[in-house]
Amino acid sequence: MQKRVKTRKKKWRKGNYRVKLWTYLAKCGRICRMQIVVSNIAVEYDGTPVLTQVDFSVRENEKIALVGRNGCGKTTLLKVLTGEVDYTCGAEGEPYGVFEKGNPVVGFLKQTSNDELGRTMLDEILSAYAPLLETERNMESARLALEKDACEQNVRIYSSLCEKFERDGGYLYKKEYMTAVRKFGFCDDDLKKTLNTFSGGQRTKIALIKLLLSKPDVLLLDEPTNHLDLEAIEWLENYLCAYKKSCVIVSHDRMFLDKIVNVVYEIEYGTATRYTGNYSAFMAQKQQAYDKALKDSMARKKEIERLNALVERFRYKASKAAMAQAKLKQIERIGDVNAPNPFNVSTFRGAFEPERETVEKAIVLDKLVFGYDKPLGEISVVIKRGEKVGIIGNNGTGKSTLVKTVMHLVKAIDGTAIFGLHANVGYFDQTLTQSFSTKTVLEDFQDEFPLLDNTQARSALGAFLFSGDDVFKRICDLSGGEKVRLALCKIIRKRPNILILDEPTNHMDIIGKETLENLLSGYTGTVLTVSHDRYFINRVCNRLIVFEDGKASVFDGTYSEFEQSRQVAEQTGDNSQTSAPKKKEKPVSESKEIARRKHRMSFLEEKMSVLEEKIAKLEDIVHNDETVYSDYKKITELQSEIDGLKTALEPLEAEWLELSEKE
Repeated sequence: MQKRVKTRKKKWRKGNYRVKLWTYLAKCGRICRMQIVVSNIAVEYDGTPVLTQVDFSVRENEKIALVGRNGCGKTTLLKVLTGEVDYTCGAEGEPYGVFEKGNPVVGFLKQTSNDELGRTMLDEILSAYAPLLETERNMESARLALEKDACEQNVRIYSSLCEKFERDGGYLYKKEYMTAVRKFGFCDDDLKKTLNTFSGGQRTKIALIKLLLSKPDVLLLDEPTNHLDLEAIEWLENYLCAYKKSCVIVSHDRMFLDKIVNVVYEIEYGTATRYTGNYSAFMAQKQQAYDKALKDSMARKKEIERLNALVERFRYKASKAAMAQAKLKQIERIGDVNAPNPFNVSTFRGAFEPERETVEKAIVLDKLVFGYDKPLGEISVVIKRGEKVGIIGNNGTGKSTLVKTVMHLVKAIDGTAIFGLHANVGYFDQTLTQSFSTKTVLEDFQDEFPLLDNTQARSALGAFLFSGDDVFKRICDLSGGEKVRLALCKIIRKRPNILILDEPTNHMDIIGKETLENLLSGYTGTVLTVSHDRYFINRVCNRLIVFEDGKASVFDGTYSEFEQSRQVAEQTGDNSQTSAPKKKEKPVSESKEIARRKHRMSFLEEKMSVLEEKIAKLEDIVHNDETVYSDYKKITELQSEIDGLKTALEPLEAEWLELSEKE
């Protein structure tokens, strides 16, 4: 955790407070490459503290993630950076505020105003290129002047403008914005439409495109993957990875964070703690810190018990009284022993076991044609008992329609969808979060389970964090996350042996998602789930239904294996690898096995090479960079990053060696 900056023993004058503090921070070595420093701030809403004492910094080219539970203050901190939220002093007597170096341009996603709704989508996007378009207009004027008079001055002006236009990407900007437009699910004709013809989600996408293309010095993104399908998310990942400026991202998409960020700030208990690395590295460090704190706590507790035993032994012996007093002082110095704050606490709990099993073939889809006015796809698949199948694909391809057809909520155009004998189906509909019922939580739950008395009902709801007066909240007043928890509570209570879930992780924070993942991973029944959360799909599902290129196909494997096969297909030019289903029943020929092994080894070699290069660079800095010799904190951070990379390298090397022995 970053240490707070302490003031010198002199008063700060209000007139040049910021200048003096920035100078002081520089002398402390805190703003080497920093663009923004947040020091010792606090924020409260209606008297309720949200942030109590936050230190935070944005350095040049850093990709930062803000993580924490819903309501912890992540979005509030972003609004502090933009000046939308006022702050006060955290710890009295210490300097506080938000300080910028070099007046960086800060970009934050905002809703489109009503004044702008008459503009076309193209006009809105092109406004991101205002300086470049000004250069283009000046260049055209200079060209016309040159045609009239080819004097040296006109030639020089035109050449200078051409160089500037090229340097600023003037010959590439049209390709750049058209790529973004198409990846975000728009077509060329949409550019001519006015903003008021788009939905709220579409306007948010357009605002995001404009923000990205404007390329601010510090890019602030609050849940940028909302409303995006997998193709758009992957494009955004690649764009942000190549982005040569700073980013601060609030997101619950863990795979998205893993691929982009190199710094994580966790907001917890009103403060912010900095971790080096991506989300997985942060979780590993968090676990290590918790394990160490727990070990230290147990050791201190054991030592206190030993000292207390000695005190009791010698308390009443005059010759040993001095020793007993010395031991008591030792106990005082150790102080109170409190267990560390629980790590990764579940947000809800429940015994999630089916009441009875289905037959082997839990769900059978036979030449099922699904859609509304016209067919969206056709699929044949047998989902066996205990299988967990994820449905992935872009928006509008028919994923939710397929699920509704399986549930017989939408009539099949052709073919059949049949549940096996003894099927007890639990269905989660993402539209449940849009419920406007005026019933209370307790009334709604008891309507579904009338045989439960008040105590039993409240106990079941309490497991999903509806305790005390929470059970008297009206459904229409619940947050999206609360509605999800209530729906899951009712589903689990029924103990189904088949779960059909449509975007169950929407509105959940990371801890909530991980809790659900753990529940489903230990669940022995059958799961069929739609989700855009790749991390969730990868942890829970062992089989996929992929909507791609207007077709629905089956992939036998996890999402990670699907991504690997897709990468191989791109390298070899064989797209069939991602769309054609694997046939587990048929034995793989020796030649195919060899080819597959070579592809895997090639993939591992690339990964190993990247990690080894990173390790070599960091070790070179540790051993040869004189600026870090005296900086213990920096050396510790670098060594921690090296250890993390080596840990990631070990399983790759082990797998590569295992495969190489089969050659």
